[in-house]
Amino acid sequence: MEYKVIEGGGITSPKGFTAGAVYVGVKSRKTQKPDVAVLYSETEASCAAVFTTNKFCAAPVILDREILKNGKARAIVINSGNANAATGTQGIEDARTVEREAEKLLGVGENEVFVCSTGVIGQKLPVEKVLDGVRQIIPAKLDKANGSDAAYAIMTTDTVRKESAYELELSSGTIRIGAMAKGSGMIHPNMATMLVYVTTDAKADPADLQKMLSAAVDKSFNMCTVDGDTSTNDSIFLLANGASGVEIKTEEDKKAMADLVLAICTDMARRVASDGEGATHLIEVEAYGLPTEHDARLVAKSIAGSMLFKAAVFGRDANWGRIMAAAGYSGADVDPTRADCIIKSAAGEVQVMKDGFGTDFSEELAKAVLTEHDITVIVDFHSGDGKAVAYGCDLTYEYVKINGDYRT
Repeated sequence: MEYKVIEGGGITSPKGFTAGAVYVGVKSRKTQKPDVAVLYSETEASCAAVFTTNKFCAAPVILDREILKNGKARAIVINSGNANAATGTQGIEDARTVEREAEKLLGVGENEVFVCSTGVIGQKLPVEKVLDGVRQIIPAKLDKANGSDAAYAIMTTDTVRKESAYELELSSGTIRIGAMAKGSGMIHPNMATMLVYVTTDAKADPADLQKMLSAAVDKSFNMCTVDGDTSTNDSIFLLANGASGVEIKTEEDKKAMADLVLAICTDMARRVASDGEGATHLIEVEAYGLPTEHDARLVAKSIAGSMLFKAAVFGRDANWGRIMAAAGYSGADVDPTRADCIIKSAAGEVQVMKDGFGTDFSEELAKAVLTEHDITVIVDFHSGDGKAVAYGCDLTYEYVKINGDYRT
């Protein structure tokens, strides 16, 4: 699949989508960063979504699961600074209040606006502040030029906006896809605090969209880890409004569209891992030669999530024993006697293990390799065709500092 990257693109790059963002002080008055955002489709959009598997899920997740049953939506309201989680029935009612106000202001039907929150767990949503933000945005600040403002508004401990957009030529015309995400800590999706939004101006059936999104999430966000904590608020949405006039109908176009959704989800997953709280390295783990893909997934994610290995990468220490230990306890069917391991980056590569034994590698080169921001670990067990990729980051002093006073 060949797609074109839209430079500077994001969530409003596809036709028919606008966004807006404002600051209302959801969490505090310490910063003027926007903290309420609205994403809007000018026409009815088919939708799909995947949510956290955490049983202690947030009020917006409970509400959005019900809205998703309609298979269509027009807008999403997002606030940062407060997760509206562990807030009981009042939290659900507060989320519903925000939803209804947005629907009224937009002039759309009931159950056509998703609501999302991210931030501190266990504190009552300052619903009047969020409503004030919604009223400021709709309709005055909804604009195609404000997609990046929305990407900024949804950030909490993120250090950079996470947004991208692609263009793809299909059999019946050109479509665009855009995305924005937030996520830096509490990232270990089974579906971390992570919110992701994907838009496209293609026309597609909700059932097809759900199939594409679920498959893409499984290979991207579900292979991403920062700290081993699965959030109460994880949500990813895919909206398709058909504004391009291109309908996804043929099997060939469905396959191309599915690949495009996977590509942008993988892009976002890598950005989330790269911006892990306090991170100085992106760690990409490629696992090969396992009996099954399931075994490969277990190995790749276990290595990417190993706290000991993450700490070693931070210290520029090629401690390959930690890599193999993580593979060994992953639960996968591995044969240690056939294992190869390579660590590489833009500075070069070192083979630290061959046929189950450590090699006499250059510590100086290894340190240079681990000094680069993007690190790739390749493990090959030569025992089958199973392969998988996982994404993680190093563990730094800053992670503890950030999370030591996150609530206060």
